[in-house]
Amino acid sequence: MAQKDYKKLSDDIIEACGGVDNILSASHCMTRLRVNLKDASKLNVEEAKKIPGVINIIVQNGEQQFVIGQDVASLYEEVIKNDIKAAGSVDDEEALKADSQTKGSVVETILSYVGGTFSPIIPVFIAGGLIGAIISLLTTFAHLDANSGTIFVLTAIQQAMLYFLPIYIGYSSATRLKTNPYLGAFLGAVLVYVTMNRPETLDFLGIPVANIGYNGQIFPVILGTLFMSVVYRFLQKHLPVVLRTVLLPVLTMIIVVPVTLVALGPLGYWVGTGLANAVLAVYRFAPAIAVAIIGATTVWLVFFGMNNATYPVLFLLLAEVGSDPLICTGMAPANVAVGGACLAYALLAKDADKRGVGISSGITALSGITEPGVYGVLFPNRYPLIGAMVGGGIGGFIAGLFGLTQYVVANPGFISFAAYINPDGTWGNFWGMMGVMCLAVVVSFIVTYLLGKKALSKKA
Repeated sequence: MAQKDYKKLSDDIIEACGGVDNILSASHCMTRLRVNLKDASKLNVEEAKKIPGVINIIVQNGEQQFVIGQDVASLYEEVIKNDIKAAGSVDDEEALKADSQTKGSVVETILSYVGGTFSPIIPVFIAGGLIGAIISLLTTFAHLDANSGTIFVLTAIQQAMLYFLPIYIGYSSATRLKTNPYLGAFLGAVLVYVTMNRPETLDFLGIPVANIGYNGQIFPVILGTLFMSVVYRFLQKHLPVVLRTVLLPVLTMIIVVPVTLVALGPLGYWVGTGLANAVLAVYRFAPAIAVAIIGATTVWLVFFGMNNATYPVLFLLLAEVGSDPLICTGMAPANVAVGGACLAYALLAKDADKRGVGISSGITALSGITEPGVYGVLFPNRYPLIGAMVGGGIGGFIAGLFGLTQYVVANPGFISFAAYINPDGTWGNFWGMMGVMCLAVVVSFIVTYLLGKKALSKKA
């Protein structure tokens, strides 16, 4: 396969977006280049989809997402060479004006906000999660001393991922809300500091502050940054320009931190706890069906860009039960089932280009990255979509039936095999998940192949 010309791809995308002057900011997640435009009407989505190297375009709440693949970081480097600003560094008034012209429904706005908040910090989750699995391998199977300096350093990486989660979310959430991301991170750091260094009883101006540990929490800092964005914009609008540099950050934090500690933080904590209990109740009532639903519908979550919106539930499960028996456990067979469907499509394809797309997308999906397969194979052809849903659903059903789980945050798929090893050193869960994923691949391959043969015979 020829090496991509990222400079040309960058130029083509910028031209399709109406030029550099029409692009407010750019960012990227694992597979998508995300851009915010001043005038979204200047982007012809159907024509932009025809750009070589662009798999698909998703428009979510005013954000244009170009689906590229795992090499999107190389494209992003070329894009920002054109003096295009990174997300979170744009002028607030200009960004908000563009935002007001492209608001979607309330549900779409919420999902876009949650997904956009978690997407940029997925690499942190993967790094911290998989290092946790590596620690288990080193101490259990390589017999490395659990008190050694090596394990201490690796544990610091693993624990920092969850412990300081409010800081990462504060920055990312504030960026998504187009307010100052460093103040968002600052708010997250305050919550972590209060957790680490609070006295037995704490009050602010005589108002009691709830004794809550915010490390690893999601909703308290999300509610705090939502409130902060309102306060920040109000002060920015009404403070004299000459005083903004000093008073804007000071007044923002003086107002936001106490309100968060007294009211929003506890509210977010109880919302998170309630949601976790509700999800666990559904899972415990019918685990096989719950995981099967995730396995069968993950391709649709990916297609609509909603898969990252599941991260809050994932972290709630990790906090409550110490692993994720639902979200990632269901997504693992779903992801590799996309790989099986793509490989069956490649086997049936007469055209060399289509065969190449099927093979490359299939291999990528087996590793846990499904966007190329979802947009390039499944939805354009339908029958691979059915095959992937059947394979993912059956795999998810069996995973739920036997109580399988994923112990750390990692991209669900074969490449994250270490995430399925029980920290206690037993291998049952690992082999169970490997079997479930292999079954999902085989089922999706067979169903896709049979449906594809039937569909192609009708066309002949």
